[in-house]
Amino acid sequence: ISVSRLRAVELTEKLLANREVKLAGLAARDSLRLEAGLCLYGNDIDETTTPVEATLVWTIGKRRRQLKDFPGAEIIVPQIKAKTSRKRVGLVSTGPPVRQHTPILSPDGKVIGEVTSGCPSPCLKKNVAMGYVDSAFAKNGTDIQVEVRKKAVPAVVSRMPFVPTNYYMG
Repeated sequence: ISVSRLRAVELTEKLLANREVKLAGLAARDSLRLEAGLCLYGNDIDETTTPVEATLVWTIGKRRRQLKDFPGAEIIVPQIKAKTSRKRVGLVSTGPPVRQHTPILSPDGKVIGEVTSGCPSPCLKKNVAMGYVDSAFAKNGTDIQVEVRKKAVPAVVSRMPFVPTNYYMG
């Protein structure tokens, strides 16, 4: 919703007249985004991330992939066939919340990636995160660890979205 600042109070009052409507802040938006497995530009994806690494190949139409007529095709098409060294995954932890830049560790404690977004999930009553790991650790159900306050905390690579969505993805 976009509205002139001169009418913002009026709009807010009209919306709040409905008892079902509540104000929500940025943290609510972020938890909803993360539960849905959606990326935040600058955190989860940026100009150095390919759709293959980010598990977003579905955003490139089949015809475009066949014709190889899109920006970055010379890098992306071979990645689709040969895979990548890293992959975006979902993580679920029952330990403390995991935040951006948290190291992701293999079961034997080696750094295998980094968290890009994380927060408590109000729907799941667990802590969820997404980040990039070495492709060898990207399979759903893989036990890994995350480093929280210098301690290794158990986590599991999990399918995203964490909470079922109802939108159409083509």
